[in-house]
Amino acid sequence: MEDEREDVQKKTFTKWINAQFSKFGKQHIENLFSDLQDGRRLLDLLEGLTGQKLPKEKGSTRVHALNNVNKALQILQKNNVDLVNIGSTDIVDGNHKLTLGLIWNIILHWQVKNVMKNIMAGLQQTNSEKILLSWVRQSTRNYPHVNVTNFTTSWSDGLALNALIHSHRPDLFDWNSVVCQQSATQRLEHAFNIAKYQLGIEKLLDPEDVATTYPDKKSILMYITSLFQVLPQQVSIEAIQEVEMLPRPSKVTREEHFQLHHQMHYSQQITVSLAQGYERTPSSPKPRFKSYAYTQAAYVTTSDPTRSPFPSQRLESPEDKSFGTSLLETEVNLDSYQTALEEVLSWLLSAEDTLQAQGEISNDVEEVKEQFHTHEGYMMDLTSHQGRVGNVLQLGSQLIGTGKLSEDEETEVQEQMNLLNSRWECLRVASMEKQSNLHKVLMDLQNQQLKELNDWLTKTEERTRKMEKEPLGPDLEDLKHQIQQHKVLQEDLEQEQVRVNSLTHMVVVVDESSGDHATAALEEQLKVLGDRWANICRWTEDRWILLQDILLKWQRFTEEQCLFSAWLSEKEDALNKIHTTGFKDQSEMLSSLQKLAVLKTDLEKKKQTMDKLCSLNQDLLSTLKNTLVAQKMEAWLDNFAQRWDNLVQKLEKSSTQISQAVTTTQPSLTQTTVMETVTMVTTREQILVKHAQEELPPPPPQKKRQIIVDSEIRKRLDVDITELHSWITRSEAVLQSPEFAIYRKEGNFSDLKEKVNVGYLLLFIYFSKFCCL
Repeated sequence: MEDEREDVQKKTFTKWINAQFSKFGKQHIENLFSDLQDGRRLLDLLEGLTGQKLPKEKGSTRVHALNNVNKALQILQKNNVDLVNIGSTDIVDGNHKLTLGLIWNIILHWQVKNVMKNIMAGLQQTNSEKILLSWVRQSTRNYPHVNVTNFTTSWSDGLALNALIHSHRPDLFDWNSVVCQQSATQRLEHAFNIAKYQLGIEKLLDPEDVATTYPDKKSILMYITSLFQVLPQQVSIEAIQEVEMLPRPSKVTREEHFQLHHQMHYSQQITVSLAQGYERTPSSPKPRFKSYAYTQAAYVTTSDPTRSPFPSQRLESPEDKSFGTSLLETEVNLDSYQTALEEVLSWLLSAEDTLQAQGEISNDVEEVKEQFHTHEGYMMDLTSHQGRVGNVLQLGSQLIGTGKLSEDEETEVQEQMNLLNSRWECLRVASMEKQSNLHKVLMDLQNQQLKELNDWLTKTEERTRKMEKEPLGPDLEDLKHQIQQHKVLQEDLEQEQVRVNSLTHMVVVVDESSGDHATAALEEQLKVLGDRWANICRWTEDRWILLQDILLKWQRFTEEQCLFSAWLSEKEDALNKIHTTGFKDQSEMLSSLQKLAVLKTDLEKKKQTMDKLCSLNQDLLSTLKNTLVAQKMEAWLDNFAQRWDNLVQKLEKSSTQISQAVTTTQPSLTQTTVMETVTMVTTREQILVKHAQEELPPPPPQKKRQIIVDSEIRKRLDVDITELHSWITRSEAVLQSPEFAIYRKEGNFSDLKEKVNVGYLLLFIYFSKFCCL
């Protein structure tokens, strides 16, 4: 029955999750238990339900899965979702029962409570199930074949579901046609189809899962809430009062009785909430390690092995009571006594064999925990059968008291009673000794774990303090070495987390008279250890983020530094190769002039790289906070600045040397004119580059500055045009002068050719200025 209910919930909850994923545009899951183990799909679900972006760890190790599930559990806690006895290890290990419990709590919060919170507030009610049942009964009260009193058996025949839909939407189908349908499966299939295609509700249930003797309550609650969400939601106070007057079911299932009996006589659960790591803002990276809450199960029993764990009065389960009453109410005779004796001795032999089969106590803490819980169940079994042993002993005493037995028969009955009592006492003492030994071994192992954890924390705290004091750097390779050391620390934390996980559920046995006081010291010890573990996790995560940030910034700075250094070397070589004196002709002079202009353009474009380097350096140093590194980087930047200044000065010097060579050839061409030519050629190159790179027009201030520059250039151009006009006039005069007549007569044009070449140079200079406009 339990397995069938689990299968139904697995199928139903999977459909609900996939329905949510369809809304969010996420990929569906196939296996509820295995697909949620790494925590990523669980975070996908919560991301859609909460509307928040939730970061996920993409690694495939168990630590990554635990961190993802821990993140999901934190989100659920912040949203006040009940998570009693559900931990990250349960989900990662694929625990079916607790995984279903987790998903049900999510459904209960977002599907049930959120949908019904408004009407609950209006009616001043806190029980969502009672409100939902009131709504169903109010909606279906006019349907004679329907009487809904619960969310299980009342829905098996399919009539209630159809009546609920028909009461609000009678236009969708004919009620009589549903009543006439032969099977419950057909009626349920009809209701599910109407809800899907007319109301937009997914088929979260299958007809065969509801058409059973005892349908799953959670699955039906979830589906009826979906109907409540899309149908009118009026609920009257009278309907609520009617539900409150419904008779309470008095039947207690065997499982529920077992749990109640167990809690009454043996165990008391104590939850110790410890530090849960630390909170981070949504924008901060997710932590890699988490601290765990320690759940301590304190099994309340006596510490005195001589005292019986079984009360002196007879403890009877319902089965025991019926057995003993029927036995004592019948006529006492030797045959009935022998039959009862044989049954009890048979059980006693089986109990002795079971105790013997438990074997030796392990030295592994997890195995001992399992042995402890197994033996606890065994002790409960002894308690449940104590009444039968007492009944047989009482029956034997009554049989002897009747005086109907012969002396031999009376002696035999007395010996049988003594033997039964002796074997029962031996079994009781042996079971108590086994329980005491299990407790001692378990506590020794757990205390050893606590000591090992405390020692590890002390050593690691000292280790982190040393790492904290050690300055980062001073070189990039040193930083990479420090990152490797930090990875070793992270690996150590992953290994230690196994011990922390083991301490998640501690088992402690205390004396009944001590009560909660016996656990106070242990709770304090666990709290201190939990806080220390959380601090180490926090420091490790924060330092890892810092190291990664510094590494990225340092690598960017180093890359830009190498590129800029190579560029400077290239330009220095290029400038060294430009001839500034001893020109063979004017074409070589013009070529040098053009190279200087291009070089100056490159410098202007590269100037922003110096600014970028300074910005990267400042960003890195503000994060690194290392004086030695700051000095080294300042030295690098000073070197770059010096090389840059040298390059600019040498460029200006080369321009001056070329201008001197030109003015030597043509005195009328001043040094200022040549320098302006270099500048104007450079300006022209910049303008062409700027127009090629920019798609949008420059901002207004730039336009205004450009207008001023153009005006100044035009003024200088007017002067240059006047000078050019004067030169042309002089040249015309030369051509008409007697001197030129002598050149023509003698055929010697070398001097004249030299003057004409100088004129070409002047034309090139003036043309360059004109193009810059």
